[in-house]
Amino acid sequence: MILGFIVIAGVLGGLLSLLAAALVVYGMPRHWLTRLVAFSTGIMLSSALLGMVPEAMEQGIGAQPVMLTLLLGILAFFALERTALWRHDHRHQDDACHHDHHDEPKPVVMLVLLGDGFHNFVDGVVIAAAFLTDPALGWSTALAVVAHEIPQEAGDFVLLLNAGLGRARAFLFNGFSSLASVLGGVLGYFVLGTVQNLLPYALALAAASFIYIAVADLMPLLHRQRERYAMRWQLSLLACGVAMAPLSHLLIDSLLGHGH
Repeated sequence: MILGFIVIAGVLGGLLSLLAAALVVYGMPRHWLTRLVAFSTGIMLSSALLGMVPEAMEQGIGAQPVMLTLLLGILAFFALERTALWRHDHRHQDDACHHDHHDEPKPVVMLVLLGDGFHNFVDGVVIAAAFLTDPALGWSTALAVVAHEIPQEAGDFVLLLNAGLGRARAFLFNGFSSLASVLGGVLGYFVLGTVQNLLPYALALAAASFIYIAVADLMPLLHRQRERYAMRWQLSLLACGVAMAPLSHLLIDSLLGHGH
């Protein structure tokens, strides 16, 4: 049952974020994407700090190993991004609102697909770790992943289009890349399910990835939004995102018919 949840969450998450990103690139109003960045930041921070970290500590290894893993994870994701293994430059997420088509070097296509595929694979492992801990945490984590993936996938679309790919091929390539989350989820299920003592460390690393993305990638985008009243709606949507993770957890928990 848990494996089925993981696969469904990976497939639905990839398809929904991909379709929403395509709508952004192909005509959705710009302010929808900028608003989503603030909401995504809130829900990722909330999922990490109010969901994953407490769950990891409840696994019985103590606070110190969890916080050390969290710290090392943040440093590791920084190193991965510096070597271009984690993601492409997220400044292109902001460019997704403009999508002016200029020529990009052809190697960009492979870099985008590899970076996005690796990122989606890690997302799948994150979702698997959350589901193995608690199905409600799994679904709320999948929601956080989808919320972040929409601006991420929109940026990927822009880079692929600028590199010379047609819309159909860009959509197809991004679709294949998004399926890496299913592979990561299935692998995570078998590895973490077999070696249960790895689960709290996996949760701490998952929290580290969410915190790193929110602080290093999404918040700088918010700082560049300088229109009138920007801070007001940013704080409002950040608060909505922060509230969404625990609320969705409680709702799913009640629908599944058990307490946690």
